[in-house]
Amino acid sequence: MKKIAIIFAGGTGQRMGAEIPKQFLKVSGKEIILHTLELFENHKLVDEIYVVCIESWIPYLRELIGKFGVDKVMDIVPGGKTGQDSIFIGLTEVKKRYDDAIVLIHDGVRPLVTEETITKCIRSAEEFGTAITATRCFETPLISSDGQTVGDMPDRRMVYTAQAPQCFSLDLLYRLHVKERQTNPDYEGIVDSCGLMFKHGVYCHLIEGNRGNIKVTSPEDFCTLIGNLNAKDYAEFLSLGNETKK
Repeated sequence: MKKIAIIFAGGTGQRMGAEIPKQFLKVSGKEIILHTLELFENHKLVDEIYVVCIESWIPYLRELIGKFGVDKVMDIVPGGKTGQDSIFIGLTEVKKRYDDAIVLIHDGVRPLVTEETITKCIRSAEEFGTAITATRCFETPLISSDGQTVGDMPDRRMVYTAQAPQCFSLDLLYRLHVKERQTNPDYEGIVDSCGLMFKHGVYCHLIEGNRGNIKVTSPEDFCTLIGNLNAKDYAEFLSLGNETKK
């Protein structure tokens, strides 16, 4: 069965405050989206890549892909109104070619996921049909309904942060999107593919991802990304987090 990465890069990056979409900001001589695409290009288990992008930036992205030789990219399609709408557009393109496959849904601005995490995602989806990359919560989680007072304090041992990639059977994820769009075309209340699965009663399998796999959303994230990519040995950099747990 084919393993296909769907990279969505349709956001405008308003929270970043930059003049260009955040996925096209340069770090270490390359656009963030290129760093992300190369992770999947170089992964031996990934067969194809599809990108969902802001329509006006597609020609530029095609130039970058040609320049850097990202040969696994099969197509680049315009994004939709929302992130979930963009994912559905990407799924639809893949569905035109395959009845089923393993699909990895990944943010174009999440370029620090490791090869090991991608592999674990694929293996989990092969075995269980689902895989949600997550990391344990190391800080004290709080719940507040008003943003001013503490309403509850969940047991930290039970709290995880969902990341990406999120990996599924193509047929399963596509069918749930079609079903959701019949009554909720704007995906209100659905923040990611895991949320879509959960709403429809599909309980997803967790795999532990790598800490440092940030999604670049704010200027602070961008600064973190610069530091991480410029580290002489990224594996050594990640090990610093492991030392703090001892």
